[in-house]
Amino acid sequence: MNMPDLKKKHLILLSLLSALLLGLAWPLRGFPFLIFIALIPLLMVVEQIRQNPGRFRLMATFRYSYITFLFWNAATTYWIWNSTEIGALFAIFVNSLLMALVVQLSAFIRHNLKNNIVGIAILPVLWIAFEFLHQDWDLSWTWLTFGNVFASRVSWVQWYEFTGVHGGSLWIWVINILLFQLIAPFLSKKKMCVFGRNFLIAALFLTFALPSTWSLWRYYSYEEKQNPVDIVLLQPNLNPYTEEYTLKVHEVMDRLFTTQTKSIVDSTVDFIVAPESVLQEGMFEDEFQYSLSVRKIKEFLVEFAPQSQFVSGAGTFRMLKPNEPITAAARRYNSHSYYEAFNTAMFLDSLGIPVVYHKSKLVAGVEQMPFVHLIKPIEKLAIDLGGTVGTLGKSKDRTVYTKGKVPVSAVICYESVYGEFVTEFVANGAQIIFVITNDGWWKNTGGHRQHFVYSRLRAVETRRSVARAANTGISCFINQRGDVIQQTQYWTRDVIRNKINANDVITFYVRHGDYIGRAMTVVSGILMLIALLLYAANRIGHRKTHLKG
Repeated sequence: MNMPDLKKKHLILLSLLSALLLGLAWPLRGFPFLIFIALIPLLMVVEQIRQNPGRFRLMATFRYSYITFLFWNAATTYWIWNSTEIGALFAIFVNSLLMALVVQLSAFIRHNLKNNIVGIAILPVLWIAFEFLHQDWDLSWTWLTFGNVFASRVSWVQWYEFTGVHGGSLWIWVINILLFQLIAPFLSKKKMCVFGRNFLIAALFLTFALPSTWSLWRYYSYEEKQNPVDIVLLQPNLNPYTEEYTLKVHEVMDRLFTTQTKSIVDSTVDFIVAPESVLQEGMFEDEFQYSLSVRKIKEFLVEFAPQSQFVSGAGTFRMLKPNEPITAAARRYNSHSYYEAFNTAMFLDSLGIPVVYHKSKLVAGVEQMPFVHLIKPIEKLAIDLGGTVGTLGKSKDRTVYTKGKVPVSAVICYESVYGEFVTEFVANGAQIIFVITNDGWWKNTGGHRQHFVYSRLRAVETRRSVARAANTGISCFINQRGDVIQQTQYWTRDVIRNKINANDVITFYVRHGDYIGRAMTVVSGILMLIALLLYAANRIGHRKTHLKG
């Protein structure tokens, strides 16, 4: 199809329009329906450049795409600035750069394949491959995965139990491309054949209606197995800038075990959950028996909730044994020994030794220096947000705690953004998911609200009820459909109690993970290889022609 010629100022406006629509679609206060048209202006820009190579310089697709993604990233993740200016600039500019490179790469492949039918499908294939690969490297930042946009409208995407968020990304791209194919002939004032138009209309209708209809049916017909677990969530509201890392142990205990807490808990409570990083005593894990925090928690349990299990975030340390290898996270303790620091989820009861899980999806620049093996000497530049900074240690396995009424796992803060990662806890046996987090760094912005609703997607993907304990809010209970059944207000001290059902059924997504992302990555690799071979062959052909001339 031929697009009408557009001036560069029009292309800039179209790029900005896509950014605006993407921003307006994003949760929590956005309008998700806009995501189905948000990419059309950008597709118009890409098509204009493709059809008029003589008018545009090299990397023009990248430059205009960068406008879209820069403004969208800034509009939706500006709140990072409240915790770290450098981190915000890095996340916004680098993430936008990576996204724009994906669009440019799709243009390169399409140009070399010279196949219009295949060409229009290249961009979503590469995009989903990018989203998938972006999950598992040192600069991972998957906050803006397209499929996350439905976090506040989980009734639309109950089929995430089969696909995860990458299914949502594919859905978004297909609808945008079909709509673009429909309107492009009108823009170019050219007639489309009746069959082609009707085919596109039918494809568009089915692509939207079938997933939506099934999802609504699943949402309203889904019934949970009755296996109630009684849980108390503590929201101590410790200011992360002025209190959390400076209060003494007894002051923290007073904030956790308030009069309200003592009036709510009793011997029938199964779990009491406190948020991320709330215990900052500096505990070494082989010396828990000497910890004042552990002792105070056990004393509380014995007096008020002797049958309960306590789950809490903590900063902990572990000495490396003499024969252990020196890891990238190791820090020198003295001239002949090393230790590791962790962002920890700690499980304990009134009698036993705590069981720990160490956060394994670490925030770049705060909890780990990217590519630490290469830049270990400058690790001291890690951003200090309180607590333990520098590269932290990780758990190799996804810990499931089995001493309570049902097996449970604790997902720590940023980890809850990663769908496939969370499925590993469920695959190991977790029947309820706890999310412990500290969202006060971002203040009262979209950041903590987005993080809150992303947990709803994890509930749908795994069909696990979620109990979310957030230091400054929003703490909540989420059922297996993704509905929030009780929540606290942000930046308030509170304690809430509710019952949510455990579930031992394994969903298709838990069993198979991000298979869509893996498939798209393989296809992207094949397309890239073919494009490079064709590009090289074309260059060699031009060189031979030039030599003959």
